[in-house]
Formats: sequence, C-alpha cells, structure tokens
Amino acid sequence: MAHPDRTPLIPLEKRRRGIYILPNLFTTAALFAGFFAIVQAMNLRFEIAAVAIFVAMVLDGLDGRIARLTHTQSEFGAQYDSMSDMVSFGVAPALVMYEWALKDMGKLGWIAAFIYCAGAALRLARFNTNIEVVDKRYFQGLPSPAAAALVAGLVWVVIDNGIAGNDVRWYACALTIFAGLSMISNVLFWSGKSINLRKSVPFIVVIALVLAFALVSSYPPGVLFALFLAYAASGYVGWIWSLKKRSKDHAAEAGEPAADTAIAPADDAPRP
Repeated sequence: MAHPDRTPLIPLEKRRRGIYILPNLFTTAALFAGFFAIVQAMNLRFEIAAVAIFVAMVLDGLDGRIARLTHTQSEFGAQYDSMSDMVSFGVAPALVMYEWALKDMGKLGWIAAFIYCAGAALRLARFNTNIEVVDKRYFQGLPSPAAAALVAGLVWVVIDNGIAGNDVRWYACALTIFAGLSMISNVLFWSGKSINLRKSVPFIVVIALVLAFALVSSYPPGVLFALFLAYAASGYVGWIWSLKKRSKDHAAEAGEPAADTAIAPADDAPRP
C-alpha cells in the first residue's frame, strides 16, 4: 500500500495506460494474414494469397467491434489498426496482383500496382484525419478492405476457373487502377454502421441472412467477387443519381421565376 505522504514516481493515470490484448490480438492476426498473402504470392501460390486477404478482411472487421463491445478502444489500437490495414489491404493486394497478372506489362503493370498502393495509403490517412467530421453512415471513398476484396476476388475467381493471370492482364490492370482511384474519390459508400446488432429484427431478416450464407458457401469465389463489385458500383450509381437530382432541382429553381414573369401581364397592356 502506497504511503499517503509520498508522491508516486509514475502518475496513476499513466500507469493505467496499457495495450488491450483482445482487440489488438485480432489486429495482429489480420496483419499476419496480409503478410502471409505476400509470402504466398512470392511462392506463386496466388489462390492461397487471395484467400488470406479475405481472412484479413474478416479479422479487421472483428477487432473494431470487439473493442467497442468490450470498451477497450484506445489511440494505440486505432493507429495499430491503420498500420495493419496498410499491409493487408494496401501492400498485399498490390503485390499479389502485380506478381499474378501485371508483371509482364512492363511499366504499366507496376504503375497500376503503385496507384492502388498509394490510393490505399491516402485513403487511410484521410480516414484518420476526417473521422470526427464525416457522416458515420457513409465512407468517403471506397473502403480499403472492399478494394482489396475486389482485387483478391478477381484473382481467386479467375484461378478457380483455370484461367492464367496473363490472359486477363488488361482486365486486372483496369480493375486495379479503378480500385485505387475509387479509394481516394469523394464518392460516398454505405458504411453499414447504422445497423444496430442489439436491436430486434423481423424473422424475415434472419431467413435472409441464412440464404446469404448459403449463397456464399455455394460458390465463394464468384459470389464474393460479385458482391464487392456490386458494392463498388453502388457508390457510383448513388453519385450519378444525386447529380441528376441536383440538376433537376437547379432547373426547377431557375424555371420558376421565368414562368412567373411570362404569366404576369404588363402594366401598360390593354385591359379587356
């Protein structure tokens, strides 16, 4: 027991600071999965590398939720999670795609891979600086895990159909650049954070979840790639829809005064 008259060498609030084991354990596992994907790509085991990126995505989704549920959020955990995301969803997908399909394209191949890698870094930096000022319901730019799922999904589904990466290198290059630029765009993507897991839902929602799991398990490569491709397209569909709606609103606002002027009679017009 400390003496009441003695001042502790280390302040109590600093001694209580520490690293929470549980959420950072999942972050470390996600980091390992991303590093494992890089190693497997170097060994030309691209299908295993693609699956490892999806595993990292699942683990990355769990660490934040576990931290919130157990009230173990910390600044260290947030920064560590960003470093893990950069490896698992920035460096790993870029290297896997480069080794699988872009390697024989010369400068264009590594430039496409670099665009993706730089896009992931910029996306994470912007997310960390704007986290307090953006709408929680939407992501500004395509999330890096979704972009990584696009790249890894293409690798997985093409290999599963017995097609070589060199045969689809142009499609792979276009998708890699699209994913990289989408991450740094201002297009809004639904975040899913408005879903309350503690709230009761109708029974039909449970049935829909069961059917979704059954659909994914029927053909994981194709279904997962199609889902994330649809998610990436949904942001641009919503963006185009908002542009059209905005232009209609501006046209309506500009047309109302002109219509009033045309209908109103002139003061010196002859009266009937």
